[in-house]
Amino acid sequence: MRRVTIDPAARRLGTGICVALAGWAVASFGTGSPGGHPAFLYGVTLLLCVGLYGSAYGISRESVAGDVKTVVVAVTVGVLLKTALITLVMLLFFGEPVAVLLGLAVAQIDPLSVSALIGEARMSQRARSLLLAWASFDDPITALLTIYLSALVLGQVGSGGIGGYVANLGLNLLFAGAVLVAWLLVRRWPRVRRARPGLIRALSVVLLAGLLAFAAAEFLVLGMALIGLFYRPAIGALLDRTVATAFYLATFAMGTLLVGGVEPGMALVLGVAAFASQIVVGGLLITRGLPARDRVSLALGQQNGITAILLALSLQPMYPRAVAVIAPAVLVVNVLHLAANAGWHRMLRTAPTSAPPAAPAGRVRRALGLDPPSPGSASPAPGPAREPR
Repeated sequence: MRRVTIDPAARRLGTGICVALAGWAVASFGTGSPGGHPAFLYGVTLLLCVGLYGSAYGISRESVAGDVKTVVVAVTVGVLLKTALITLVMLLFFGEPVAVLLGLAVAQIDPLSVSALIGEARMSQRARSLLLAWASFDDPITALLTIYLSALVLGQVGSGGIGGYVANLGLNLLFAGAVLVAWLLVRRWPRVRRARPGLIRALSVVLLAGLLAFAAAEFLVLGMALIGLFYRPAIGALLDRTVATAFYLATFAMGTLLVGGVEPGMALVLGVAAFASQIVVGGLLITRGLPARDRVSLALGQQNGITAILLALSLQPMYPRAVAVIAPAVLVVNVLHLAANAGWHRMLRTAPTSAPPAAPAGRVRRALGLDPPSPGSASPAPGPAREPR
């Protein structure tokens, strides 16, 4: 009997759907949706910080060093261009000004999803680092823009508008800068250098937990992503398990938000527009110096998750339809991601390889007269002598 193998990404998506349904069942038949509880919002923000730090921790600084400009363009111009494309599509279909906020909510690439699936992607190390960097830093940018632009779009007060956005951005930079200075000073302390590795690892975990808790309380998500670039204790395996757990906790939380129903029409358009915008922007921005295979993989890299859910929670008090639209749009985006990448990987497996094998380098050099013939090999017949020019 032939054994049926299930694609790991499909298995993960199926597990995620089951976890989301469990969250919906608990909220429906238990205590109701906890979405408005402050502890719930803090927990979701904490999961976001974990995902941002985990993605930044996994970035290869050597691989992305030559692509800093590309990453900056992707998380600034790229985010705005993707948001504009999604907003245009939503306005054409529904004509509501809130489309710009819905576009921002799904314009980012979710770091938890990327961290969970990056090992299965058929792309080079450089492209993986670019995708991780993109996913790490477009999330806080879209989160801050959504929160502070909501006051302008929805006519609400209390978020501080653009001034509040700039102030929060400054706090994020100050937070990351202070941690960097402290980290550099501690590393030079002689007692720290002589300490046992196990003790250093334990203290690093405690310090990281404190930083995550503080960042979640003050919504310093961008600062937490920046810290992941330099503060990297040897806890890779523990961090991987933590990120995976956070991914499923976020999925469960998403399920608890669906008790009020969904709006499948708007969700379908929003999800398709988000995925298509990544194809356009990924194909235009992340192209220089990358092979065609990596460009396609980046163009099909759109995924949504905990960040979009966090933004739905933030918008819910001012726009009660936010969760009903954004939550199912996340499912649409992830299903499109799975189907498109499965088709692309199938094309790679079945692509003909008719190119002739390359000649050995030594033989080519000898044919060009760059190397002498090897001992025992036949020497080429001498040709007519050529006078030097």
